[in-house]
Amino acid sequence: MNITHLSLGTNLGNKLENLNNAIKKINTLGKVLKTSSVYQTPPWGFKSDDFFNIAITLETSLTASELIDSLLSFESELGRTRKAEDLGYQARPLDIDIIFFNDEIINTKNLTIPHPRMQDRNFVLIPLIEIISNYNHPVLNKTLETLFDECKDKSEIIRTKHLLNT
Repeated sequence: MNITHLSLGTNLGNKLENLNNAIKKINTLGKVLKTSSVYQTPPWGFKSDDFFNIAITLETSLTASELIDSLLSFESELGRTRKAEDLGYQARPLDIDIIFFNDEIINTKNLTIPHPRMQDRNFVLIPLIEIISNYNHPVLNKTLETLFDECKDKSEIIRTKHLLNT
């Protein structure tokens, strides 16, 4: 079995419903072992409504390639549209990123793991720290706590009181 850590974000529509629907679909790919609290975060790189972000630890028999294909399909099923002409960041009902997959380093045309910008984003780091604080980044060889301490992103991240159906 493989252990993977995912980052989920949403800022369009019913954000809690979007996250709950995503968790329900992700559970069909294996077993969700841990889910972070829901964090309210400002948009990163563009102007829009705030996001709700979470992190998930998933145990799955899928390969990283199979997993990303399923996650992209879930994003589409839950309302995300991607257009080749889209440039930059934009509001979306759901975004799911694979941050880590076991301790593997993967660099293909369609997939880079660990996520190449996760260490620059508090909205990824803070939820991950909640569920895997001592995890060591396999490329940077630093714990998530150290990456957070070194992160230049000073966005205000607020832990909400919202509960998810896990």
